[in-house]
Amino acid sequence: MAEPTEHDRDEHFGNWGRWGADDERGAANLLTAEVVRNAVDSVRDGTVISLALPIRGATSGPAASRIPHLAGRPLPQHFMSMDGGDYAAGTGRIKGEMSVADDALMLSPHGTTTHIDALSHMWRGDSLFNGHSANRVRSYGATRCGIDKLGPLITRGVMLDVASHLGVPHLSASVRIDDQLLADTAQSAGVEIRSGDVVLVRTGWATVFAQDPAKYNDEQPGLCHSGGRWLVERDVVAIGSDNIAVGALDPGGVFHGSVDEDIHMLTLWEHGVSLIEMLWLEELSRTERAEFLFVAAPLPIVGGTASPINPVVVL
Repeated sequence: MAEPTEHDRDEHFGNWGRWGADDERGAANLLTAEVVRNAVDSVRDGTVISLALPIRGATSGPAASRIPHLAGRPLPQHFMSMDGGDYAAGTGRIKGEMSVADDALMLSPHGTTTHIDALSHMWRGDSLFNGHSANRVRSYGATRCGIDKLGPLITRGVMLDVASHLGVPHLSASVRIDDQLLADTAQSAGVEIRSGDVVLVRTGWATVFAQDPAKYNDEQPGLCHSGGRWLVERDVVAIGSDNIAVGALDPGGVFHGSVDEDIHMLTLWEHGVSLIEMLWLEELSRTERAEFLFVAAPLPIVGGTASPINPVVVL
């Protein structure tokens, strides 16, 4: 693959230029009012399920280390800033009759909590998605393709429960989810991927952490290049999974395949398709529902390369 220049809009690079030279939202532009209205038709009984892992602070105990996370990334830090005196000075009381508690949270979303990647998270050469200069990503943040440019995702969600399709609680670490396995899973579920969807791919790998954190952080099942291409060719807005990186990880926890085959490059960089990582899909899996309303909104972190999210589905 040739390296692009800032002004290169060659169609070889997926969705570059599709929504104009200044576009920073990528496939989120597919979320038209009509797509949102049609997504509401997926609601049947109104049951609401969160797909987020809990965020537990690591400042006062080992609780945070018991939540699936990527080894080597700083765990969330949660402080009470006004609770009677164990963090901030003062009693935390107002007018002698009322009490107030306040807190502070510090976290690195990549690898430590359920989050969505910005299009500025990864790139090749000197260019971000759509040819924007990578020089716009600096210590002060990403002034192009930051997470603040994405906006809320409200659309039809589709669950491709690969683990259940294969009759296992979780996929083996060596499984690479290709186009044929996705197509077979979709056919078995009786669902067809359509433009504007958010597709959730369940591997069951999140359940491995409780038994063996070292195994969880090593080789992982996930999408390979043909599986990712099968999805982006169907104009999905975002792809989510319950592993660390959506794409598969090879032994040692490294990205599967060459740079040309990397899932992050294919989705974020070439097609502007967001990745939602570290989902908890077990409760949704038990419902055996393949279609639902999906709602998630990143925090408008100016220049952020990701945001923690609490994705919600309405059945």
